[in-house]
Amino acid sequence: MSFVEVDLTERRTDLAIRIGALQDSNLHARFLGRSPLHIVASPDYLERQGTPPAPEALGRHQIIGFADAPHLNRWPLLEPASLSPQLSGSSGETVRRLCLTGQGLALLSDFMICDNLASGRQVKVLDDQIATPNNRELVHAIYHRNTAFSNRITAFLDYIAPRLRLA
Repeated sequence: MSFVEVDLTERRTDLAIRIGALQDSNLHARFLGRSPLHIVASPDYLERQGTPPAPEALGRHQIIGFADAPHLNRWPLLEPASLSPQLSGSSGETVRRLCLTGQGLALLSDFMICDNLASGRQVKVLDDQIATPNNRELVHAIYHRNTAFSNRITAFLDYIAPRLRLA
């Protein structure tokens, strides 16, 4: 998952999926749902380092964050905690993989980790301490308002929306 926003016109792209709060633009947006955030770790990391009992204990853990999107390193916790990633990845996929290999705790969207949670490869930590709903959970499809493809885009979104694993 890349955090570079694609310019739809420049890239001749009909539709993009954006996660998080949207900027004002001349694009049309359709809300698709929410993808809740979870603090996760691999079972072997938790076995070695222990499970943090409260948000203030996160500072004693290895935090995996985002190198190219520092705003994603501010976790929406109910109790504010000052966290500085000791390890960073340039994409959500990199952060997910670092977490899977036992490198630390990460805050990731449900759509990225739902299969890992179901298989036990990752475990939720402090799930009741995340402020939800929050803007980082929002998932939208964006596209140009007046395109020749608008009927196809609408049909595609009508088809795909109920099949997405979103809250």
